[in-house]
Amino acid sequence: MLTHVLDYFSPTSKHENDQNTTEHMHPAPCTPKASIGLALGGGAAKGWSHIGVLHALQEAGIKPDIITGTSIGAVVGGCYAAGHLDRLEEFANSLTPRRLLGLLDVNFSGKSLINGSRLTRLLHRYLEDATIEDLPMPFMAVATELATGHEIWLRRGHLVTAMQASYALPGIFNPVTVNGRHLVDGALVNPVPVSLARSMGARIVLAVNLSDASFGRGSIIPNADDPHEVIQPCEEQETIPAQPTAFSGFKSIFFGNNQTPGISSVMFDAYTIIQDRISRSRLAGDPPDIMISPRVHQIGMFEFHRAQEAIEAGYLATQKVIEDFKEISKDMQA
Repeated sequence: MLTHVLDYFSPTSKHENDQNTTEHMHPAPCTPKASIGLALGGGAAKGWSHIGVLHALQEAGIKPDIITGTSIGAVVGGCYAAGHLDRLEEFANSLTPRRLLGLLDVNFSGKSLINGSRLTRLLHRYLEDATIEDLPMPFMAVATELATGHEIWLRRGHLVTAMQASYALPGIFNPVTVNGRHLVDGALVNPVPVSLARSMGARIVLAVNLSDASFGRGSIIPNADDPHEVIQPCEEQETIPAQPTAFSGFKSIFFGNNQTPGISSVMFDAYTIIQDRISRSRLAGDPPDIMISPRVHQIGMFEFHRAQEAIEAGYLATQKVIEDFKEISKDMQA
């Protein structure tokens, strides 16, 4: 898999940018004094737990020198790097199921379910026209190029656009076009961006993995409960016409009900399975020094209104590894 470090918003064509990114495929320049890197993983609503992680680290007197993020990790990490974590936390805690639906501008263009412009306007309100290179601390996000599957590292340019590209889950949000490349969710290739933090010079990397707390997930089941059970033909399900203008109709189609999963449930559950498998593979090859695994398996991928619960889980999970971090720090300084 190719990894491109994309310095975007430069006036180049896609062909010229391919040449430039080939030249910049080496690791990003190291920050000389950097030693602690924090890699924030993807996980949709579970990602509010990153806020609790940062609170626990701050309480322990641990300040990351580098922040990297994938998907929701890019949103929380970017807001932290910009000094606006408190505003993001206030927004997260204000969400209710109805307000969340009010932020979802349903899209009928055929590219995705949600246009995402309302969420983008919110990020612009907090971050305005902030650029990555002007942030008070080093930050980098990861996205996936749709046409090639390349892993794209976003390290310069408009911060909000980098966040959008990193969380643009295919089918849910529109792809984000940057320098002629159509970018989607970075969790498709690098769910927990440890490699980005190391490339930026971090000597100790703490990683937050949001898919690591579900016991028994991804097991192989060779037989059903009854080994003699015969698969019967599937009953044809009735097609319910969409009612995009009705709140209750849209809620049922999008979220489903007790008997039938909705569109979001099907897509996010499938996405969770993919992310879990990729995370295991990537982290086995490039493990962090400290793994933080908030217990957020009970929070649905789209249950953003459960922010306080996720924040608390992140805080508690981080407290458990503080002493391990201090021991590693002592060894590095010895």
